[in-house]
Amino acid sequence: MQISSAYDWLAAHIKLIYFTISVQSWRDLHHRYGIEFAITFSRRKRRMAMTVTINGKKTSVDADPETPLLWVLRDELKLTGTKFGCGAALCGACTVHLDGEAVRSCQIQARDCDGREVTTIEGLSGDVAKAVQNAWLKLDVVQCGYCQPGQIMSAVGLLNQIPKPTDDDINKAMDGNVCRCATYHRIRAAIHEAANSA
Repeated sequence: MQISSAYDWLAAHIKLIYFTISVQSWRDLHHRYGIEFAITFSRRKRRMAMTVTINGKKTSVDADPETPLLWVLRDELKLTGTKFGCGAALCGACTVHLDGEAVRSCQIQARDCDGREVTTIEGLSGDVAKAVQNAWLKLDVVQCGYCQPGQIMSAVGLLNQIPKPTDDDINKAMDGNVCRCATYHRIRAAIHEAANSA
């Protein structure tokens, strides 16, 4: 009876340790990738070949079709300028342009990018982009810098649609781009500066 009890005790503890490790792994995935990706990652992995134009260059990508574009860019293509902030499209740190429109890459699945054009902060170019970058430098917008790739991508997206935005236009377009350092006044001023010099 004692051997059986000892065996049961050991088996129960092994199960508890395994459960703890599994929960911790899931928490790590959730923290890094967001809840949807943690659930996706825990399923059996599938791969899909896709062709995406990344920063003007046709690129073959072999990834799980449900992987968020953010992680295809960062992990598969090593384009780490696009940042992970929340995984829920609430902070704007992962903003890229998809067919010219500013989108949150943490919410776009890889399969939805097949045959489309993606521009990241690394590939941002053109007169509007240059004007925004120069305005950011001139007005010393950046503080810690973590959110700035997303801020710049959203600002360029706005100026491509509305060349001379009002404060209200800026507030609407930049809503959802969180700056933990609260440089919002400098960001707005820099967008006006870029609009006047583009």
